Amino acid sequence: MTAREEILRRIEGVAPTRPAAEVATSYDRIDRSYLRRHHEDGVLDLFAERVADYRATVLRVAAPDLPSAVAERLAARPGSYGAPADLPAEWTSATDAPLVRDFSVASLDGLAGAVTGCAAAIAETGTIVLDHGAAQGPRALSLVPDYHLIVVLAGQVAPDVPEALERLDPSRPLTFVSGPSATSDIELSRVEGVHGPRTLEVLVVR
Repeated sequence: MTAREEILRRIEGVAPTRPAAEVATSYDRIDRSYLRRHHEDGVLDLFAERVADYRATVLRVAAPDLPSAVAERLAARPGSYGAPADLPAEWTSATDAPLVRDFSVASLDGLAGAVTGCAAAIAETGTIVLDHGAAQGPRALSLVPDYHLIVVLAGQVAPDVPEALERLDPSRPLTFVSGPSATSDIELSRVEGVHGPRTLEVLVVR
């Protein structure tokens, strides 16, 4: 028996797995009469404002201008960039920056940054969600490089948390990004880049 199996065995002994039907019944009893949406208009404006509050750079671009916007951002940081194998080719069609699509986790630290899409975004909290599916790559790609450029399509932005969660598959590995990585000690000294990219830039495509 592995250490993992032993830990799970002990957890099962203390909190046995409940039958699926019982779990479903419990969820059905949850009161969901709370306000599910706080905003009807100006959702993209709110999202851009909240993301910027986290010290991220936010640029709003029209769809035809996306390739040139990506090229401009990557040109500002010379080097190679990690990109998911299924990142739309059109997004990077105007850049001369070398793109590494077949990378190992060990090689990520040597990259200038990463370019990905996302699964959803939340205007109310300024949060971007990756489920590491289409155009997003593995979780390490969004955590190891010091710079992360995320493309957010207008249709991916939900007004509030409940609606965003309904768009996501809870069985997938979800990463919630609210600005660049930052943490602080007990004296509130802020340190950036400890648990993820030091710099986050977001292109919101209208």
